[in-house]
Amino acid sequence: MDSLLIKGGVPLRGEVHISGAKNAVLPIMAATLLTGEECVVRRVPDLSDVAFMGKILASLGAEVTLRDGELRVRAAKIKGVGDYDLIRKMRGSICILGPLVARLRQASVSLPGGCVIGSRPIDLHLKGIARLGGKISIDSGYVRVKAPKLQGAEIFLGGRVGSTVLGTANIMMAATLAEGVTVIESAACEPEVVDLANFLIAMGARISGVGSPTLTITGVKELHGAEHEVVPDRIEAATFAIAAAVTKGEVMIHGARLDHLQAVLEKLREAGVKMERQGASLLVKRGGRLKPVDVTTLPYPGFPTDVQAQFMVLMAMSRGISIITERIFEARFMHVSELARLGADIAIEGPSAIVKGGLPLSGAPVMASDLRASAALVLAGLAAAGSTQVNRVYHLDRGYEKIDQKLRQLGARIERVNET
Repeated sequence: MDSLLIKGGVPLRGEVHISGAKNAVLPIMAATLLTGEECVVRRVPDLSDVAFMGKILASLGAEVTLRDGELRVRAAKIKGVGDYDLIRKMRGSICILGPLVARLRQASVSLPGGCVIGSRPIDLHLKGIARLGGKISIDSGYVRVKAPKLQGAEIFLGGRVGSTVLGTANIMMAATLAEGVTVIESAACEPEVVDLANFLIAMGARISGVGSPTLTITGVKELHGAEHEVVPDRIEAATFAIAAAVTKGEVMIHGARLDHLQAVLEKLREAGVKMERQGASLLVKRGGRLKPVDVTTLPYPGFPTDVQAQFMVLMAMSRGISIITERIFEARFMHVSELARLGADIAIEGPSAIVKGGLPLSGAPVMASDLRASAALVLAGLAAAGSTQVNRVYHLDRGYEKIDQKLRQLGARIERVNET
């Protein structure tokens, strides 16, 4: 098992190019199951989750090739039963459910796994499939769906903490091949959902309201192959922007969609981080003493939960008290105890973390619990004095393409160590 050894205290300087979005490419890969024709997807990041999804598609009978960021999938003949051991290990694998039901009118998919960041039930996915006409049962760890006929319906997908991103993706994909019109209310508006919708439209789907809380899908008899380029990863871009700030560096970020980052950029400005747009790129640098800022995570276009842990590192270095409230996942503060090992003063009160910032951070061995917590610990290690060893970085490899290499190109003293 790999770990990262970081010698902190070096300001990051240089340029970094943002990869394709993990949270967009996984549903897009699942959508290739909707047609027997070849689909070509470009700007595909080199991630373990992408490799996993490729194995899942192959296990269903699809022909899958990935080379130099270009993915080709031909799902001419597929089966409706997914590989139990593959699917259960990755949360994003649940998005094969909608395409299989749409294409084959039946599916057996194991209940998914993923990061341990709180309860993420799939009840809204199943509610939507049932509204379209699917008969659902759960046994032996599988979700089993039979749908001799899929009929368009009005479906409300609002949940306890807002819209469901993968649920919206699943129902949208299923509805593309249903009879009649499906209207999804309280649909997720995230850029990754928009990217999936654009891919489906390129395949011949009829979808309106893209990017709004109301999606209207008029079913068609079949979809065809298409080519598509994945949207840039807004979470990776935010992570590198915060990395520049916590190390007192100066980093030019290329390839990000700045319109997808407004909530994060606004909070960085409030914290005293200097940012300058240069064409389609963003120059980020520390503007002086950092200021404490309160943050509440919300569905898009609010502040993303996937940047909460990284922003907490920035607040740990800001003199004063800031309050970070997590409204999406109830167990997404597992990085707090590890940040405390580095010297951060953070207390948890219900859904909020009270950060008493300004204390110096010093290196120590830490353990990553999930993908974004891993990124936060790397940022803290970059800012801390001395050496930090971040263990279990396989989480990082799930969502950040070659993050250690990109950081080294910016001057970071970071080394990957194989512990096996």
